Amino acid sequence: MNLAIRDIRFHRGRFILTSIGLGLLLGVVMSMGGIYRGLFADALAVLHSTKADLWVVQKDTNGPFAESSRIPEDIKYRIKSVPGVAEASPLSFQTIQIERQGKPFRFFLIGYDLRGIGGPPAILAGRNIRQKHYEMVVAKAMKMALGEKIRLGLHEYTVVGITGKVVSSSGDPAAYVSLADAQEIQFKKDNDAIRNNRERVAADLDRMQNLTQAQAQLLQRNVSDLTESTHTVNTVVARLAPGASLYEVQQRIERWNHYRAISDEGQTKILTKGMIEKARMQLGLFRIILLVISAVIISLIIYTSTLDKIRVIATLKLIGSQNRVIIGMILQQSLLMGVIAYAVGYALISLTYEKFPRRIVLEAFDLQVLFAIVVVICTVSSFVGIRKALKVEPAEALGG
Repeated sequence: MNLAIRDIRFHRGRFILTSIGLGLLLGVVMSMGGIYRGLFADALAVLHSTKADLWVVQKDTNGPFAESSRIPEDIKYRIKSVPGVAEASPLSFQTIQIERQGKPFRFFLIGYDLRGIGGPPAILAGRNIRQKHYEMVVAKAMKMALGEKIRLGLHEYTVVGITGKVVSSSGDPAAYVSLADAQEIQFKKDNDAIRNNRERVAADLDRMQNLTQAQAQLLQRNVSDLTESTHTVNTVVARLAPGASLYEVQQRIERWNHYRAISDEGQTKILTKGMIEKARMQLGLFRIILLVISAVIISLIIYTSTLDKIRVIATLKLIGSQNRVIIGMILQQSLLMGVIAYAVGYALISLTYEKFPRRIVLEAFDLQVLFAIVVVICTVSSFVGIRKALKVEPAEALGG
């Protein structure tokens, strides 16, 4: 006869409710771990989908994700000419929030050269962008249908394809358009702004008395072309030729082109160590707090359960039962409670993790480590009840 199972059957309702409550707590711990892993996955989603060896950005910046970076689009030709570079493509990034169906609609817009790298990693439905203007591919999380139109800037764009889980470092789903469209959305001014800008330029030129009217008009057109140009990008990504030295290519770009060339590894450190470091620390602290709370709860439950069985334990001692029988009963109950609670928590998070607003990544290693921690917590927590049980005198069975 297993005394632990028999006692659980006698207090079945309390044991089940306690295990479920503890399971909900462990489910939260699992979700914290999943959110932690999800932060990394979100932060590196665009980086991994681009598969670039180098990210060329504005000098003395950590762009394009950590801070603002703007460089001329035609710098791609200079990057391509660097020995060791196999291909180079410009990319544009911007976060957009508009109204859709009466609600705020936020996403991360990526502009890429249709003949270059940096486009959608995979098309789940529809097709890729074929035309230079007014077509877009959206992430599945944006919940847009093929053929749906959305207005960005001065024009409407049609959804022609749907890609997978590509998000920005802040968790906003990504959408892809051609580089020309992205530049126009980001930098093109509306007609009123263009007219006002031209009038300001004209007024400034009128105050220059040494210029003839023809010179002033020519200078006005040149200044307007420069100020209204949209041929700016946030970064140029490059892939190296087989056998090329990453360090040598970086040095050539930074020495002769006066831009910063960040490796894929360097960009990963910027995203994970800088942008999400505080969130990582906060989630880790919450996990530790919740595990401590779980340990305290299990200890209290085992202790109160032991108090309820004082007379039973005393009777066992009176009839000559060894201490290991009593220790085994308490330890088995504690471990069984932990295992059932873990199963409840795992079932809960498995059924709900896809409904979270942020990505939840459940890794087998994390779950295995958590299970081992739960077993250790249950074992250590049972010592509170075991210590109390071993102090019980046999005479208490007789009411002494």
